[in-house]
Amino acid sequence: LLRKEQTNQFHCHWHYKGSLMPQSTDTLNVAIIDDHILSVTLDRPEASNAFNTQMAWDLISLFEELAVAPDDLRVVVITGAGDRAFCAGGDLKERNSMTDREWFAQHLVYERMVRAVVGCPLPLIGAINGAAYGGGCELAAALDFIYVSETARFAQTETRLGIIPGAGGTQNLARAVGEKRAMELILSGAVFSAEDAVAWGLANAICKPDELMDATLRAARAIANNAPIAVRQAKQAIHKGLQMGLLDGMAFEIEAYNRTVSTADRREGVLAFNEKRKAIFKGE
Repeated sequence: LLRKEQTNQFHCHWHYKGSLMPQSTDTLNVAIIDDHILSVTLDRPEASNAFNTQMAWDLISLFEELAVAPDDLRVVVITGAGDRAFCAGGDLKERNSMTDREWFAQHLVYERMVRAVVGCPLPLIGAINGAAYGGGCELAAALDFIYVSETARFAQTETRLGIIPGAGGTQNLARAVGEKRAMELILSGAVFSAEDAVAWGLANAICKPDELMDATLRAARAIANNAPIAVRQAKQAIHKGLQMGLLDGMAFEIEAYNRTVSTADRREGVLAFNEKRKAIFKGE
């Protein structure tokens, strides 16, 4: 099964402004919004959008391509199909009869998936529209920031299954909510609410269910209207700088800043400001 899916994973593409981009698959619904925003919907609603091996490969294919050929894409919005769940984590029905060796082999795919997500140079915004349990909570915590529906619920339930979070959960959740809170949540497997997620720093805002995507897309459009090279450099400076000491982080920030000075977008931004007009950024 793993070999078959590994062989077939990269066969579905379409051309977007000269480059290959992943198209919708059996597990993902992918669409372009306003030319610059990529909408990615986890699309297994019959399984609460749980990860199976194929979804993991599809996400790897998508995010590894974005890492090398973002083109005119400037922001990625990630949500789940339906209104019941964002993602229920790993598909335990698929895992039910796995041997240890098969489990390890599948988990290598999940590890590659989360590294591809975390390594994406484009801003990643989550629209968390329901339950985000296990790997779903890990994915939400791996995104740059998230908006949540009033109906969203979160939990790292792995210790209830005899394992621990293995897709960045012990790292990203702790970075978002702090060590003491992460200890409480991960060791107990407790469910927490949308309100808790905002209060503890995992989520940025709560929205009514029918307003969640509109709010998320407003944020995505605000980012997409800014200079894309500058946005990507700012993301990198924040993400990597927080893993350094202060002085090293400030030095890294200057390297990221210097990358923007020679761009046409920097010149356009200053010119547009002085001409009192909206800047037209081209990512150059």
